[in-house]
Amino acid sequence: MKYRLMDLLACPICKHFPLKLHVFETRRIEILKDLKPKRCELYCGYRGSPIEELDEEPPCDECWRVEIVNGILFCEECGRWYPIVDEIPRMLPDDLRDRNEDVKFLAAWRARIPERILREGRPFNLPG
Repeated sequence: MKYRLMDLLACPICKHFPLKLHVFETRRIEILKDLKPKRCELYCGYRGSPIEELDEEPPCDECWRVEIVNGILFCEECGRWYPIVDEIPRMLPDDLRDRNEDVKFLAAWRARIPERILREGRPFNLPG
């Protein structure tokens, strides 16, 4: 997943924007020399801030060279979380999610996931 997607993604359930991003693993990629990275319009995922609140120009050239491999997206409005697995954000509605798979993801990354998500995250969380 690219950081620049944070400028577009909203919670599919409650439509809250922006989502909170927690990155666990990244990898660097090469981009074409002729490609001029576009600046995000509303939210800089790389800096984790609305564009209007940035003190300096966002580092778009650097941002476009980083791929998020594993991480988690969190909606601070409704408490739902969405895993990023093998570079793909999995933003499914509750009834299409696999409880066992989601709990396994939480357990595997528990040291990197905020406590609020582990204990109160929806639709699934880790038992206390």
